[in-house]
Amino acid sequence: MCRFLFTLCPPCSGRHQTVEASSPVVWRPQLRTTILCLLMLCCVSMNASESPLADAVENKNRDTAIKLLKQKSDANTPQVDGTTALHWAAYHDDAELGLMLLEAGARAGAENRYGVTSLYSACQNGNAKLVIALLQHGADPDTSLQGEEALLTASRTGSVEVVKTLLKSGAKINAEDRNNQTALMWAAAEGNLEVVKILIEAGANIRHQLDSGFTPLLFAVREGREPVVHALLNAGLDVNEAATPEKGRLPRGSTPLTLAIENGHFTLATSLLEAGANPNDTRTGFSPLHILSWVRKPGGGDGPDDLPPPDGSGIMNSLQFANTLVEHGAKVNAGLKGGRQHWKDATPFYLAAWTADLALMRTLVEHGADPKINASDGSTPLMAATGIGRKMEEASAGTETEILACARYLLKLEININAVNSSGETAMHGAAYKNLPKVVTYLDQQKADVKIWHQRNKRGSTPYLIAAGYRPGNFKPSYETMTAFKQVLASHGIKPNEKPPERIDPYTQKKSWDKSNKN
Repeated sequence: MCRFLFTLCPPCSGRHQTVEASSPVVWRPQLRTTILCLLMLCCVSMNASESPLADAVENKNRDTAIKLLKQKSDANTPQVDGTTALHWAAYHDDAELGLMLLEAGARAGAENRYGVTSLYSACQNGNAKLVIALLQHGADPDTSLQGEEALLTASRTGSVEVVKTLLKSGAKINAEDRNNQTALMWAAAEGNLEVVKILIEAGANIRHQLDSGFTPLLFAVREGREPVVHALLNAGLDVNEAATPEKGRLPRGSTPLTLAIENGHFTLATSLLEAGANPNDTRTGFSPLHILSWVRKPGGGDGPDDLPPPDGSGIMNSLQFANTLVEHGAKVNAGLKGGRQHWKDATPFYLAAWTADLALMRTLVEHGADPKINASDGSTPLMAATGIGRKMEEASAGTETEILACARYLLKLEININAVNSSGETAMHGAAYKNLPKVVTYLDQQKADVKIWHQRNKRGSTPYLIAAGYRPGNFKPSYETMTAFKQVLASHGIKPNEKPPERIDPYTQKKSWDKSNKN
């Protein structure tokens, strides 16, 4: 009984999570039902069962089960939770025994206490022979388990024969589960190409969109199902159609191309470009080349290492795809219209510097990127690399070693080491924000002018005071960085004894700071 409760009850029925644009399909248990199952276990009597036939099938004792059937044992006598011998035959994928039980009068549509039917298990196993028999003996083709109708289950597991059988029996092709997802969405996400084709031919709604903005096409793109993606495009979908989510985290304006890039499916993304995807689409606010910067190097975690890029799929890596984007007409010096602080007018090269991605910076320069294009506030790529705009130093991409390498490269490209942005900040302020003592020393060695960088920004903090914790978003001093500043300043005959500003509350100051930046 214990095994049945945890294998046939609804926790086995997964639901696609649609709120995450770059996350994979997740199978999430229903906690409430699991707790119910545990409670049932406590209530089950340990005495001899009153359903010997069901027990025999549960334990795969076919000889006993057949003997009981010959003795005219009641095929519908359930176990304590309503599970019958037919349930168990379907669960164990035993079509032959299932047919024998049906001939002996087993009810094809019987449900146990948790709503599980034999049809559900047969669809889960893709057992067309048993599905046909169950339908012939009166099972409802639109049977559902917690909103997951049989057609959705079969589309998820991918049995072409089962899907065809259910459709011939009158199953509703556009039936929705409790998350409003359809059979086509399930099949597309799982990459079941032949099922997708059958559903399309049978009239499935290829444009059905969830509140999260996901469609069958975007489910297929997110999972990297290239053949399914092109089957849907061939059915009449527009490769440049943008998502219009009402809630969730999928950016408004996302297209198959941008979603493929976000999830690291570069071979698929290339095929979308070849199918006519716009390489300069900015309806999310960012072009594909801009997006590539944070896909290659996501923000770091709480430790010294950056988070890994998405697993992705295909045989093409991200640098190769950057080349492909440019070959298909991507504008290498395109500027952003918005974004986070210090990002307005930022080019793909600027964002590559922001993530300390030397390889991408070099690739973009090879394709004509201008490294001297600054953000609209005057922030240079060198400032972006050293840490300007960082609120939490360890939660942004780029290790100190990587940033040092990028700084060397940028200075070779003659980026002005003494540039000051509209916030009164320099590359040295950036090194203070990101707690980079070695970068502080390096910038000084490269003749960063102390008279320029040892000044207060608009918040009233010098680089030394930023390192001491007088900054938004982080009130913890970095003593190692403070020491580096003291040593550098001492070499210029300066003692960092400036009076600190009042502690900065990032929440109360945010609105006024944003307003001053806009001005």
